[in-house]
Amino acid sequence: MLFTPTKLAGAFIIDVERRTDERGFFARSWCEDEFAAHGIHMPPLQANVSSNPLRGTLRGMHYQLPPHEETKLVRCTRGAIYDVIVDLREESPTYGEWIGVELTADSFRMLFVPGRFAHGFITLADNTDVTYQVSAKYAPGAERGLRWNDPTIGIQWPIEPVLISEKDSNHPDYMLTPRQVAAAN
Repeated sequence: MLFTPTKLAGAFIIDVERRTDERGFFARSWCEDEFAAHGIHMPPLQANVSSNPLRGTLRGMHYQLPPHEETKLVRCTRGAIYDVIVDLREESPTYGEWIGVELTADSFRMLFVPGRFAHGFITLADNTDVTYQVSAKYAPGAERGLRWNDPTIGIQWPIEPVLISEKDSNHPDYMLTPRQVAAAN
């Protein structure tokens, strides 16, 4: 696997290394040793799948509070998404920053999302499926979200959503911390 660090501390884009022959290819999409070599310790405890019939479906921005924070390994298995993460770790040098990465079924590219990050995506094609390997079990009392178009974060989505749940539409803006206020002034 090829691990490419992103501008957000601890987040990686991961590409599979294909072993190709007349049958097609074979590649690893998970190896505990390779992940550990990049400082990633994520024993998957849960696997999730999201199926999205319409292009422009937006899901997010979701996270869970400690001690139930989730690290995720996200891959698009059909179609295409623009996957977005936001660093919510106040002690991080990239606190409050976001990145977006296009993931497609054809590329087999994955995004590693550290714990205490908000995560969401918008589908770029009809009939798009996304899988997640997750380090923690879903904890309803710890579930939170921030608004997909929060002006404090300023995510630049590549297309406008055509479908978003009422719950995701009503997430609050992320509250500015004293550190963000000082940086803005």
